[in-house]
Amino acid sequence: MFTKKRQFLTGILLGVLALPLVGCGAQNSNIPVGQEKIEPVTLTGAGSTFVYPLLNQQIEAYRKNNPSIVVNYQGNGSGTGIKQVSEQTIDFGATEVPMSDEQLKAAKGGTVLQIPLTLGAVAVTYNIPDAPKELKLEPEVLADIFLGTITDWNDQRIATDNPGVTLPDLKIAVAHRSDGSGTTYILSDYLSRISPVWFSKVGKGTSVNWPVGIGGKGNASISGTIQQTPGSIGYVELAYAVQNKLPVATLQNKEGKWVAPSLQGASAAAVASKISTDMRVSIVNAPGVDTYPISGFTWALLYQDQRDKAKGSALVKFLNWSIHEGQTMSEGLLYAKLPPDLVIREEAMLKTITSEGQPLLK
Repeated sequence: MFTKKRQFLTGILLGVLALPLVGCGAQNSNIPVGQEKIEPVTLTGAGSTFVYPLLNQQIEAYRKNNPSIVVNYQGNGSGTGIKQVSEQTIDFGATEVPMSDEQLKAAKGGTVLQIPLTLGAVAVTYNIPDAPKELKLEPEVLADIFLGTITDWNDQRIATDNPGVTLPDLKIAVAHRSDGSGTTYILSDYLSRISPVWFSKVGKGTSVNWPVGIGGKGNASISGTIQQTPGSIGYVELAYAVQNKLPVATLQNKEGKWVAPSLQGASAAAVASKISTDMRVSIVNAPGVDTYPISGFTWALLYQDQRDKAKGSALVKFLNWSIHEGQTMSEGLLYAKLPPDLVIREEAMLKTITSEGQPLLK
């Protein structure tokens, strides 16, 4: 009797074990696509200080809904971002300088994609006692100030464009970036286009041989130098000028219209410029009455073939969020939103990124 009972119970137990785990299977199958459990991933990025205020806010917002993904970004200059991406010591870079053909060929990880993250204006800012907040500086005058040809604020060429303004008998002190800087690239690209003398003597680049002035690292450093130095003039991303309550110069655009740095002016420059398939483009001194002449993009740099599938997947998803939902933060931080048609093209580029032969964004 006991033996039969034991056999009966054993049969029931084996039957139970043989049944599919309905409850567990149903739970897993009902998890919405895209919300599966994700293993913690830490991404490292470096480069542009121009984009830092925006990118920092985007990273914080993204982390709230994606706690398993940590993005560490260091704003240390576009030149550093390009160098470290090329050497594969970071997961992504950020730069206002499109990588050259030579740099792309030298990159150790294969094909590098350049994805626009945002665009904005480089403001020319200054510290002149009792001067107006929007001093007018025509292109050639601005170039000659940075060349060191115009040395005093009461120079007649400056006074001519600012009638009724009393300018002090004060020496001009140029403040410029000493590190590899995308902001420097945008300004020097502009000066090269409007001044043959600047083009032949200095040229454009992330670092240039400045004829005059004192150097500092990062937009924040230049902002501080200008604040502390009467008679100074320099250049920073617009957000830094506004945050530090620095006056900004009004410049003449290609159509001869006087314009102050603005989101609208940067957007107009992007719309007026032809953007190539690989997204490398300069939008300085663009045509159009509403364009601001010293405008530029910031690009994210990443490899098309990702060695680490988990990191690559997390990076592509973050960047896709950045060019879509993340754009809602742009204008509040004084960056222009990416044009909608450009976002469509960028998403298509992100879908070409693979790991182990498989696309990471579908």
